[in-house]
Amino acid sequence: MPNAFYAQSGGVTAVINATAAGVIETAARHRTQIGTVYAGRNGILGALDEALYDTRQLTADALGALRQSPGAAFGSCRYRIPQGDAGDRDLQRIVDVFAAHDIRYCLYNGGGDSADTCLRIARVAEARGLPLQAIHLPKTIDNDLPLTDCCPGFGSAAKFVATAVKEVGYDLAAMQRNSTRVFVLEVLGRKAGWTTAAAALAGDDRSQPPHLLLMPERPLRPDRLMDAIRHCEQTYGYCVLVVSEGLRDQEGRLMAASTSRDAFGHPQLGGVGQRIAADIRQALGLKTHVAVADYLMRSAAHHVSATDQAQAYAVGEAGIEAALDGASNIMISLERRSDEPYVWQTGRRPLDAIANCERPLPEAYISEDGWHITDACRRYLQPLIQGEAPPPYANGLPRYVKLRLQCTPRRLPAVPPR
Repeated sequence: MPNAFYAQSGGVTAVINATAAGVIETAARHRTQIGTVYAGRNGILGALDEALYDTRQLTADALGALRQSPGAAFGSCRYRIPQGDAGDRDLQRIVDVFAAHDIRYCLYNGGGDSADTCLRIARVAEARGLPLQAIHLPKTIDNDLPLTDCCPGFGSAAKFVATAVKEVGYDLAAMQRNSTRVFVLEVLGRKAGWTTAAAALAGDDRSQPPHLLLMPERPLRPDRLMDAIRHCEQTYGYCVLVVSEGLRDQEGRLMAASTSRDAFGHPQLGGVGQRIAADIRQALGLKTHVAVADYLMRSAAHHVSATDQAQAYAVGEAGIEAALDGASNIMISLERRSDEPYVWQTGRRPLDAIANCERPLPEAYISEDGWHITDACRRYLQPLIQGEAPPPYANGLPRYVKLRLQCTPRRLPAVPPR
């Protein structure tokens, strides 16, 4: 009986394990068609190293807890399969491992780079005449994958950011008379301003925090920014800014990027909030405080969006169903049927139209002055943060699952460690 391979890739989200649960539980309902779901230890590295977890080891209780736990339960990685001979060796190795374990279904859970990996594996398998159905399961808090209404993980990150801004607004309003006048929150978002835009849900109108949103889609003019901050401070007594880590200057250059790069060639970001704050202090002389959401916004499983969690699970469920239908080289998408009430369903989109593609925040979602969002953007965002799905608590803290699994025995010679 054919088996399935599932792997988690890239930066985690608060709901990626819900997708894993959707895959594993749905496959279990089709035992006459799928034998085992093997989970790769640390993503695609698990396939390269033949380090595979047999998910039949998981108890029903562990699977139930998996849906509400943060992190990536089977381990993730940032590994780009290279081009050229080295990449060919990697791809052939992965297909060898799949053949050795009779894996006919590959479900890869990640963002745009993972979509590319999934597609490359499928093409190599096809060239060798090996039956393999490749299904990409979307995941990214950046919400920048094309051909899907939203990406699992984004709704929970949006909920976290909007909540943080709402709460810090009360703090700043209380302290602004003779303390901090400007607050800067730096959020994740490499090339698209979706998570920055989501902060706007904290307020009902522009008199409430956040007052200014600094998004990658709008190159920054420092003089305009200082004028806008001065106006907010004089009008409301204080100013709350949310800035994307991927903010760019007028020449299109990243305002905060180190010389180091990750495995996918992306420059390491971080520090733009501190840079903006220093400019504010120098230009306006206002006491300014900075916070960086960073990993907190992608791992806050105690404050997930119930809608996001449901969508993440449905993507995993739909991935197995698509595989059993004979589909391949697709991504499971989320499709919106209406805003009010919010109605959605899963769909299937061609993988070659998604791999290595990005979706920026649309122009129609950015206010005319560039500092905020439009009503259309609010209508898009609002349903994605709805509902609460708190985990169980013990001793005052969330109780999460920590899987203890053994890899299945190898069937091929080991490769040199990476």
